[in-house]
Amino acid sequence: MADTILVSEPYGAVLLAPEVPCIIIQWHSFANRHQFSSLMDRALAAYQAESARHSAPIGWIADSRQLSALTPDDQAWCDNDWNPRAYAAGVRYIGIVIPESIFGKIAVQQYVTNVLHNDRYTFATRTFSNVSETKEWLKQVLPVTS
Repeated sequence: MADTILVSEPYGAVLLAPEVPCIIIQWHSFANRHQFSSLMDRALAAYQAESARHSAPIGWIADSRQLSALTPDDQAWCDNDWNPRAYAAGVRYIGIVIPESIFGKIAVQQYVTNVLHNDRYTFATRTFSNVSETKEWLKQVLPVTS
């Protein structure tokens, strides 16, 4: 089953993979502060809309292959603003496709470190080399939904 494109921008997209089920945020290029937070928020809104149709949490995939550097402000925003809202919305499982660039890899490493060292939210996070592996992991760990 093909993923459904919900939002498309030059710097990224939000997709729905109903067979998993999960929301995929896919980065295509550098996103400035406004673009980054806007796409993250639109992806979270899509997550909330889709999860309302299920009896258990759905998954989240960050397709970060084309992700570049994230500023310290963007990292702090994720840690202090977006992650707590995502947790409140029901996000529990986050699969991350590893970036190709060293700057993207550093950004993902910092994000995962921030997730592991907080007391406001808990996500099961794991990194993968491609989206297919990430989907398979989510299918294994997600509770059965209806």
